Amino acid sequence: MLEFQFDTQLLIEGENLDEDEIHDYIQQNIPGDCLIAAGDEELIKIHFHTNTPWKVLEYCASKGDIFDVVVENMERQEHGLKG
Repeated sequence: MLEFQFDTQLLIEGENLDEDEIHDYIQQNIPGDCLIAAGDEELIKIHFHTNTPWKVLEYCASKGDIFDVVVENMERQEHGLKG
């Protein structure tokens, strides 16, 4: 059984985005692992494994427009099913 079930990926588009601030907020406030927050002041890519993907989406939407959102159930994938 996986500790964190959902692979959560998205892009944030905005102005004056700070990848370190976004990374630190997610890491400190949302349980999970394998966090990547990379980009520049206008576009940040997020990748995170968590049990609460809606918290990631809510936070990221507060920073700018979110799009290309993918939430995959890794537990289902582990059993050979569609995520």
